[in-house]
Amino acid sequence: MIRRHRLLLLCLAVFIPIAAIIYHRVIAPDSTHKPASSSSSSSSSSSSSSSSSAPVTTAAMTSPAQPPVIVVGSGLAGLAAAYTALRAGAPSVRVLERSLKPGGNSIKASSGINGAPTRFQKTTHPDTIDDSFWKDTLRSAGSRLSQNASVAAKEQREALISVLVKQSADAIDFLTDLGVDLSVVAQLGGHSNARTHRGAGKLPPGAAIMTTLQTKLREDDRFKLLTGCEVTKLLTTEQKVTGVQYTTPDSDSPDSPPQTLTGPVIFATGGFAGDTHGLLARHRPDLAGLPSTNEPRPGAHGLLTAAGARLVDMDSVQIHPTGFVDPAAPQTPLKFLAAEMLRGEGGILLHRGRRFANELDTREHVSRVVMDLPLAEDEGGEEKLRQWDVQLLLDPGAAEAAAGHVGFYLWKGLLKKVKVAELDEATRTTLGEYAAVVKGQKKDAFGRTSFGHWKLGEGGALDEDAEVCVGRVTPIVHFTMGGAVINEQTQVLASELGEEEQRPIGGLWAAGEITGGIHGDNRLGGSSLLECVVFGRIAGREAAAAAAAAAAARAAAAGLGGK
Repeated sequence: MIRRHRLLLLCLAVFIPIAAIIYHRVIAPDSTHKPASSSSSSSSSSSSSSSSSAPVTTAAMTSPAQPPVIVVGSGLAGLAAAYTALRAGAPSVRVLERSLKPGGNSIKASSGINGAPTRFQKTTHPDTIDDSFWKDTLRSAGSRLSQNASVAAKEQREALISVLVKQSADAIDFLTDLGVDLSVVAQLGGHSNARTHRGAGKLPPGAAIMTTLQTKLREDDRFKLLTGCEVTKLLTTEQKVTGVQYTTPDSDSPDSPPQTLTGPVIFATGGFAGDTHGLLARHRPDLAGLPSTNEPRPGAHGLLTAAGARLVDMDSVQIHPTGFVDPAAPQTPLKFLAAEMLRGEGGILLHRGRRFANELDTREHVSRVVMDLPLAEDEGGEEKLRQWDVQLLLDPGAAEAAAGHVGFYLWKGLLKKVKVAELDEATRTTLGEYAAVVKGQKKDAFGRTSFGHWKLGEGGALDEDAEVCVGRVTPIVHFTMGGAVINEQTQVLASELGEEEQRPIGGLWAAGEITGGIHGDNRLGGSSLLECVVFGRIAGREAAAAAAAAAAARAAAAGLGGK
């Protein structure tokens, strides 16, 4: 009997995952499958959308026959994980989003997504590995990859960077095959080549990617997005994560206890740049008073550490050099990002009419140079934001190349059009000098070698009637490089970065800004969306495989129990 039991267990372990994949990929798309529900609610269930602002939690959702893959967070990392998990044969996916609207910060991303080598880059060797992307990323990571780091920690960081870079072209192909336009390629700060992709239309890349992914996911009835759901605890047993506990908008009532959902968990909740008085104040108190591009909300890192996760680089916070100062409300702490591609397409930065930096250096360097300048005279002090008086200027060529973005910024009143003749003398002098640099008549004093689509002065003297776009910008808290320690399979680790023995926490993966160890001191522009796609897809595949294995084990155990 024991031999027969072992044979049965082996057969079930092999057959069930294969059958599940065949069903979801071949049979289910052509069937009229609907989520399980009671007969009394079948009518309303069939007419409801896969995504709603008010979550509906049923017994079928909290205790399905086969537990779903649970994704916490609906930004790009979360949705990339959800889509890939479904394609990999996951029985179902539940995405829990604490906001009332999905998308996170990903939907606001405006510069683009890195990838190399891709079909859209102008290169004579499209099939070669872009070693410069690897080198640029290592250089950007700075001191955390220097000789001061331990060999083991350096190797672990480089392993993650290798995954990011080597799978970047596949990430572009993945999105393009879904229908996202990424045909325009620009060079951003810190990059030695043009590799940041965006679309040719007016829709910013973040919004284009997120709306496409949401549309694709809603076509699959195995997908459910629940908004307004705050995960309050990771459920664990024997050092393994088994699910989540969460609240809904109705949970404020004493009669509404927290809900629970079991299954493998992918954490994709983003960073803590908006946690001004919490994690940000704890790890970087020196940044107090700076505005931010992030909505005020607490970081979710404590949920991971409570389950045994280790964090790394929590003091590594990216200051973006250009957030728009709205002239109608200059003291508003939440700022619109002045996308880095504005400088990549030719825009320059001015202080009192003079350039002061290579606008395409790393975000870390440009921000530091700006913050070495005097604070704006009418601002600062304990009760006011720390802001600087820097102008971003785009000539007609740069403005045309970035037309989709510029049109939005003009509409919001963040940029304005000014004729060259109306500019002050210092600014006009600077434009003449810069035009000579662009034409190659002299070297740039700050080392800039890429000038985007700058055209002003190319025919000789400056056209006094030409219109330039000008807006005030200031450094802003934008991104946090620190977070949970992960391995190349995106498993969350209970071991420190560089520790000889990596100890994955069972049932738990993470992707996106919630993780640490990839970017080091500074993140290259365009690598945030890339990180979300690359590691989100890995997490989706890994969690789907774990769900299939668990289902096979349960079925095998049930078969043995019936003998």
